[in-house]
Amino acid sequence: MKSLKKLAIIGLPCLPALSGCVTAPTASNVDAQAPRPNIIIIYNDDMGYADLSCYGQQKWQTPHIDRLAGEGIRFTDLYSASHISSPSRAALLTGRYPARQGIQGVFFPDSYTGIPQSELLLSELLQSSGYATSIIGKWHLGHRERYLPLQNGFDEYFGIPYSNDMSAQVFLRGNEVEEFHIDQTRLTKRYTQEAVDFIGRQKKDKPFFLYLAHNMMHVPIFRSAEFEGKSGHGAYGDAVLEIDWSIGQIVQTLEEKGVLENTLIIFSSDNGPWLQEGPLGGEAFPLREGKSTTYEGGLRVPAIAYWKGKITPAVRNDVASTLDWYPTLAHLAGASLPDNLRLDGYDLSDLLLNGGNRLSDQYVYFLNNRDPSGIRIGDWKLSLPQEQIKGNFWRTTTAAHDTVLFNLKEDIGETVNLYRKYPQKATELVAALEQYKAGFGELPPVLVMYGNHQQKELREQRVDAILDADNRGEKNKSTQIDGFTDAL
Repeated sequence: MKSLKKLAIIGLPCLPALSGCVTAPTASNVDAQAPRPNIIIIYNDDMGYADLSCYGQQKWQTPHIDRLAGEGIRFTDLYSASHISSPSRAALLTGRYPARQGIQGVFFPDSYTGIPQSELLLSELLQSSGYATSIIGKWHLGHRERYLPLQNGFDEYFGIPYSNDMSAQVFLRGNEVEEFHIDQTRLTKRYTQEAVDFIGRQKKDKPFFLYLAHNMMHVPIFRSAEFEGKSGHGAYGDAVLEIDWSIGQIVQTLEEKGVLENTLIIFSSDNGPWLQEGPLGGEAFPLREGKSTTYEGGLRVPAIAYWKGKITPAVRNDVASTLDWYPTLAHLAGASLPDNLRLDGYDLSDLLLNGGNRLSDQYVYFLNNRDPSGIRIGDWKLSLPQEQIKGNFWRTTTAAHDTVLFNLKEDIGETVNLYRKYPQKATELVAALEQYKAGFGELPPVLVMYGNHQQKELREQRVDAILDADNRGEKNKSTQIDGFTDAL
């Protein structure tokens, strides 16, 4: 593990107008004598806000995930820290915006860089606190040895080190390649088997941290033969059902081992759905847009926290963020944070266990994982002017706009621009965002990244999926809504 003494992480100073910032876990009514919880984070790739029946999906049912939502806390307004993969994962494991780490884009098989060695990952923190740590699935924070999980706080690793659409797909076991040729139709089942095995090997007197990072629902979409055609809505729906099955297997294993009551399960997605992939992409409705944008559909993600007997079932509308899991889990695990570690998240343990509130009702949007481009405070969201972003193979075209103001409680789809109707509220949010930007601190250099998608194969699968959806009479998803209605 990296030496904590060598960490010199400088972050956002506390700004009174923007609520308090968190530098260490805050106090809550956690029994100091109680056993520390096992922690499982299940992180899906590109899963949309509306892909689950507990979030409104009606074409298929996800009963195992719905059980976690019904018996735990289902968040309606929880945001990822980024609208694309690598930055989102870096934020999850550090509690810090990707801009602070120089991670602006995603890592590829020909990248020479990875998660900065100066960062204190959640895995390192928990490992140093006596947790057994494992990651199964997608890493995507650098594939060269110094950046791999075993060098960053994990005792065990099995999975694909980057996205499943990138060239040279391999399974790593630890630092070594275990398989050079992967059958992705068995990917979700393989990860589930590995997770069940890890849980089964753990001793009850030592807590564990399992980070299960599924490659689904990223294109190309795969599901096993047992789930092919099961949803009645193509490969994507089938793959969602297999993820739901996987959750059921993990919960069943925890029950059989007798540790479900002492295990906190967090279920979420790294960003919004890849709408440009049509039938191979998920759904975010009623949110606007999806992956690669700072509209709600790109950043607001499904998020569930389940801890049997400890979390009272609830639906929470608090503004929250993936950044919050780091200080929350550090607190629940009884881990000590360095005094100079500055976080962008807030400890949610009081919210989870006592029905309390998050310490801030604010979230800041980063258009390119570099520059703050918008802010939400309570129900109000403001986005600064943006030029048109022309689409390409991987991202949709995003229309240009001037400064826009939305009331998300009344207009979740971001269709009515209230900037002219409520100029004082707009001025207030602009000032708050400018204050935030002024205090954000010096940014590190952007890490160099290169790209190599398997474009031909993905295009072929996309065409086949669109034809299949047409045959079922399903309308292809729209990936762009032009303009807004101005409220006068």
